[in-house]
Amino acid sequence: MDPGDLLRSSLLQLSKSDRVRDVIEKAPVSRSVVRRFVPGPGRDDVLSAAAELVGSGRLATIDFLGEDTREPEQAARTRDAYVALLTGLRERGLTASGAVEVSVKLSALGQALPGTGPELALQHARDICAVASEAGTTVTLDMEDSTRTDPTLEALHALRADFPTVGAVLQAYLRRTEQDCRDLSYAGSRVRLCKGAYREPESVAYLSGTEVDRSFVRCLKVLMQGEGYPMVATHDPRLIEIAGALAAQAGRGPDSFEYQMLYGIRPEEQRRISDRGDRMRVYLPYGDEWYGYLMRRMAEKPANVLFFLRGLATRG
Repeated sequence: MDPGDLLRSSLLQLSKSDRVRDVIEKAPVSRSVVRRFVPGPGRDDVLSAAAELVGSGRLATIDFLGEDTREPEQAARTRDAYVALLTGLRERGLTASGAVEVSVKLSALGQALPGTGPELALQHARDICAVASEAGTTVTLDMEDSTRTDPTLEALHALRADFPTVGAVLQAYLRRTEQDCRDLSYAGSRVRLCKGAYREPESVAYLSGTEVDRSFVRCLKVLMQGEGYPMVATHDPRLIEIAGALAAQAGRGPDSFEYQMLYGIRPEEQRRISDRGDRMRVYLPYGDEWYGYLMRRMAEKPANVLFFLRGLATRG
């Protein structure tokens, strides 16, 4: 295992450590740095950040942080948080033409609850999709670990029967993803392609960075040559350049696909892409449950650790 892969594995392990989480959450310095990547815990925090992004010519997708819901009441509170968020976005004029949409984890809506969990999560997702549709925007279903890929895609197909613009997320590090891209590259299908950031066995996932990058390009070729709407989620300059070349080869105009990056990562590049006339959407998380999100983002691209450590050193 090379050093980068070892670091990634270690970060994913730390994402599940309550002890490390407790230390980081209680450190005033680290919490202040986290604000670079998560604008704040409250709805007003994220609404202001979304307005700033839209004002700069960028788009946004907002994720209310939370997963591994353990009780139906928690799932209902998450649904209500999304409804209130979408209402606030609409009131501020941020949902027109899908300028700001939302990203939703089905686990946060109760999918893993015993018994009727999948049905409960699907109904909560329908409620969110209905409010989003009324507001003039849409929803993207976030993908989670590989054990939830099939249930998430099943929910996607069920939701698209009534809300055809619901977006999918596929993870290039999974060996199955190239075929999933083929299955989802039909007209009107919005697909976000990312590398993936969960700890997976070699039997289902590519473990080396080189293999993941190669899979990303293969999957991207399928999506760009298809009839859907690719959403290219990467900060890698080389993959961004490849995406542009593949779009040109496929005869795609700037409105037929988009780039996506995380809030707080390469903001200058985000603006550069937007300023040149391409669509750039920023993944904008908020809420108290930021620890697992932050650790997975650093694991997805260990170079992100440098952003965090540099911020600690500067503020220290």
